[in-house]
This record gives sequence, structure tokens and C-alpha cells, in this order.
Amino acid sequence: MGVGTDIRDRRRAARLSGDRRYEKGEEGGNRHVSLFWRIFSLNAAGLVVAAALLIGPVTVSTPIRRAEALVVLVGLALLLLANAAVLRIGLAPLKRLGRAMATADLLRPGARADVAGPAEAAELITTYNTMLDRLEAERAAGAARALSAQERERHRIARELHDEVGQTLTAVLLQLKRVADRAPDGLREEVAQAQEATRAGLDEIRFIARRLRPGVLEELGLSSALRSLAGEFSAHGLTVRHHVPGGLPPLTEESELVLYRVAQEGLTNTARHAAADHAEVRLEQVGDGVELLVRDNGKGVGGAPEGAGIRGMRERALLIGARLTVVGAPGGGTDVRLRVGAPR
Repeated sequence: MGVGTDIRDRRRAARLSGDRRYEKGEEGGNRHVSLFWRIFSLNAAGLVVAAALLIGPVTVSTPIRRAEALVVLVGLALLLLANAAVLRIGLAPLKRLGRAMATADLLRPGARADVAGPAEAAELITTYNTMLDRLEAERAAGAARALSAQERERHRIARELHDEVGQTLTAVLLQLKRVADRAPDGLREEVAQAQEATRAGLDEIRFIARRLRPGVLEELGLSSALRSLAGEFSAHGLTVRHHVPGGLPPLTEESELVLYRVAQEGLTNTARHAAADHAEVRLEQVGDGVELLVRDNGKGVGGAPEGAGIRGMRERALLIGARLTVVGAPGGGTDVRLRVGAPR
């Protein structure tokens, strides 16, 4: 859970930095006048002017004259316009805060409402930003625990499939081989069919175990794992090319696992939903980090809502502070990009 702790530390540092910037702005003379005092000052000015007119030389006749009525109406209109302007300016930050709250997405962190406006609005926006920092940190920590438990469960199931189910099917296959050698000619064809079905089931069990637990990633590294992954999906009318050069910057085990799982999920979505016949997996150095690209020539994402697969990729990206984008590819199809910075 060091990933979650690191995320919380970064969020807390960013929040403290933002608080210091806000306090510095106030100390520098750019103080926020509260909405209460703005409205009170305007109303007080209007009442003072009205009182001055009452005790001054200006009088109102009975019945009121047209010129006097015009002066009163103009004064009232000016007072109402001033009130409307003060309220519009004072409440504008709250409208912006409402829009920011409506579009907030914890899977796309970093977006914050601008701290501006009267003191009450600025304090409310600052509190909202602080709350968003805390929610993002807590969600990232919770996702880290959940995905870590998920990976442990994947390893357990893959080991049981390989060690128990796989060995059982292997024993059944050997037994069928002995039965086929002793069976009469009339039964050999049926025994051979049973052998083929058992062998196909064993291959499927091994394939599922490899998907659950990427042993090649642990044994040979990320580059070999991505090449092997591209080869696994190059079937059933889908051709997957890979470009994974050597000499890439070193990455943590968590980063390599996230890159592998995102590539796996991207190719799975391509094979199941994209109706594509070509796909590409690229891993390149970008600055001091790396960027993974999974591109296909399918029907693209369009305006469809994001499914569980893409949300899962976003949650994994949050664990290592990476940036994930899912957009349309040039010429059609889908681009899944994951940019991972250098380990700190």
C-alpha cells in the first residue's frame, strides 16, 4: 500500500501549496470583500442618499409631478441595477463551483475550481477543493488495496488451475493414451476424439492461467510480456503488431504490471468490441518515462459511455500516478495511451 500512501502525500503537499498561495494573495493586499458587506454597503449608500434627499432641499409634491416621479424612478432603477450587478458578480464563483461539481470525476483527477470571488465563496471553493483532494487520495488508496487483493486472487486461481486442474487433465490425457493403445478398432476413433477434447481443454486451462498470472512478466520482463501478449491476440482474424524496443528506462514492479494489464485490457476490448482486423502495441520512451499505445482500426469509441474495462484501466493508472487517454485514432479506430513517469 505504499502506492496509496505516496498518492496521499502528493495530494496533501499540493493542498498545502494551494492554501499557501491563497493566504499569500490575501496578505499581498488582494483581500476578498465578503458578499454581505458588498450588499450592505450598497443598500446603506442608497438609504443614505434617500435620507439626504428627504432632509435636503429636494421635495416631492402632492400630487407628485412628472419630473419628480422621473427622478424617483431613475434613482430606484439605479439602485436595483447596482444590487443586481453586485449579486451577479458575487454569485458567479458559486455558479462556476456548481459546474465544477457537476463535472467532477475521481477517475480524472487534477481538475479544481478556481478560488475567486467574495470571501464566503472563496472559502467554500477552497473547502470543496480540499474535499476533492481527500476523496481522490482515499479512492486511490482503496483502489490500490482492492487491485492488490485482486492480483493475489488471480495468482491463487492461476496456480490452482495449473497445479490441480492442469495436472488432472494431463493424467486423464495419459490414461486415454493407454486406453487408445488397448482399445479395439471400433472404439479407437471415439477415444481419439476424447483425447482431442481433453487436449483442447488443457490448452484452454493453460491459456486462462497465463492471462490470470502473467508469468512471462515476472520471469522475462515487460518487453517480452508485451510481445507475448501481442502473439496471443493474433488470432481469429485479428493481426497484432508490436514495437517494443530495448533500452527503456527502469520502472517499478507496480508500473510494469499496470502497463501490462492496460495493454491486455485494450487488446481484449479490441478483440471483443472493436470489429477490427489490425491492432498495434507500442511502448516508447517519452522524456524520462514511457508511453504505451494500443491502437486498432475498428469502429472507435464514438459517444458510447465508458464500460467497466476502461474504468478499470483508469483506476490502475491512478495507482501509479499515470495519465490514461482513450480517444479516436487517426483514420478511425481507437487509441489507448498510458503515460508513466520515471519512478521517484
